[in-house]
Amino acid sequence: MDFRLKVFYTVALRLNFTKAAQELYISQPAVSKHIQELEETYKTKLFERNGSKIVLTPAGEILLKHTKNIFEIYREIDFDMSSFIKERQGLLRLGASTTISQYIISPVLARFHQKQKEIKVNLLNGNTEQIENALINKEIEIGIVEGQSKNQSIKYIPFLKDELVLVCNTKNPLAQQNEISVEDLKSIKFITRERGSGTLEVIEFALKQINLKITDLQIEMQLGSTESIKSYLLNSDCFAFMSVHAVSKELKNNELMVLDIANLAIDRYFYIITLLGKSDSLSELFIQNMSSYYNLEL
Repeated sequence: MDFRLKVFYTVALRLNFTKAAQELYISQPAVSKHIQELEETYKTKLFERNGSKIVLTPAGEILLKHTKNIFEIYREIDFDMSSFIKERQGLLRLGASTTISQYIISPVLARFHQKQKEIKVNLLNGNTEQIENALINKEIEIGIVEGQSKNQSIKYIPFLKDELVLVCNTKNPLAQQNEISVEDLKSIKFITRERGSGTLEVIEFALKQINLKITDLQIEMQLGSTESIKSYLLNSDCFAFMSVHAVSKELKNNELMVLDIANLAIDRYFYIITLLGKSDSLSELFIQNMSSYYNLEL
């Protein structure tokens, strides 16, 4: 593999020479030298400086596309050839949306590592939209997400059933009630996830079924992670719709509680996502391990 392409690929993803140098454990002048050599080879500029930032030129965009394909082939070669020796080797790049990466995927990764110690796993964390984009851009091979946006280039495999429940602090004045009405939702204050969150999409769809919009609710704040929402709930009288998997510890410790809503249940599935028509041995191996861990037939 041409190391100069690896340098180019890293710079193109980070759009930062300093970060690329740190990631590759080489000096920044060495990064610049490798890029300069590639530009001399192809007789064209690969990056343009825009103030303090750098951007890919059209030629750089094309080279990035080809470089992704080259690295993908190398990754598959490494894994498939390693099957002829005792220890399978390779790199698997996963992406998981926030709830899944924090509460669902860790035990699967631990068991996978016990079985396949020579396979390196990189986990990218982000919201559903970010993970889908990373898959489309071939920055990951497999994603596990909370929503299903029905992108035409993505294959969605239902993975695990989840329930979104209305959660509040146990000291909340409404905590004495066993159940509230749909109408009551308009008068309480909410904390929600940010736009692009799979959880928020599912909530919006469920509310639509009962003729409510997210704008009908009193949104006190939007926060970027499940943990920050839980922390906010513990220090306020707000409410949030959250995955039951995400609050199991707080429910058990009697810090948070679930408030039932009359005639409203919000169920969803977590999905394994791959590029449609694209499959490789390492990805299939991981999906098999994940499905066997949760006793699923995928």
